[in-house]
Amino acid sequence: MNKVYPDAASALAGIVKDGQTIAVGGFGLCGIPEALILALRDSGVKDLTAISNNAGVDGFGLGMLLETRQIKKMISSYVGENKEFARQFLAGELELEFTPQGTLAEKLRAGGAGIPAFFTKTGYGTIVAEGKEVREFDGQMYVMEHSLVPDVSLVKAYMADKAGNLVFRKTARNFNPNVATAGKVCIVEVEKLVEVGEIDPDQVHTPSIFVHRIVHNPNPEKRIEQRTVRSN
Repeated sequence: MNKVYPDAASALAGIVKDGQTIAVGGFGLCGIPEALILALRDSGVKDLTAISNNAGVDGFGLGMLLETRQIKKMISSYVGENKEFARQFLAGELELEFTPQGTLAEKLRAGGAGIPAFFTKTGYGTIVAEGKEVREFDGQMYVMEHSLVPDVSLVKAYMADKAGNLVFRKTARNFNPNVATAGKVCIVEVEKLVEVGEIDPDQVHTPSIFVHRIVHNPNPEKRIEQRTVRSN
């Protein structure tokens, strides 16, 4: 089975559809699958539910899909760097399921592990717990959270072999491993593509069984979200 596709558009072809739930790796602009997000915008699919820690920034990352109104709902933990995200939410134009950051990571991890729900202390007594089951364990109150199993996962890895074994690099590891395992279909954008056997098995972060399609993007833009420099 050949998992390697010539470009991001062909990697998405026949997979993405209107109304799907799509999880996207990254934290801010660090470790986002830039080429796949751009191809998703250009595909024209709409009414998407996007699972992501945040929605990029105005004009880049998932922010592009907000501008084209292809996203109807965000499941996120942070909106602070995207003015259009905040504007649409406050205007009632965008559905938003606010989720504590650690809970979001665990909802994705649990989805990939086949765990349908779990209990956490986080959010008890707040609006996060409204409408959810609450249970007591050992004298402490916990909120039940359902796991997330998106239709499609879009992931950024540093390196992959042609079988789909993945290596993430430093901070870009963030949400990407959990997003990769959670999706029913996982499409990965990589900077470095090598032959099978070139990656030490002990260095594999996500095994190939979770990966369905790969696209090679050796020169991503890698914008910096907030740049602070020291004066001389």
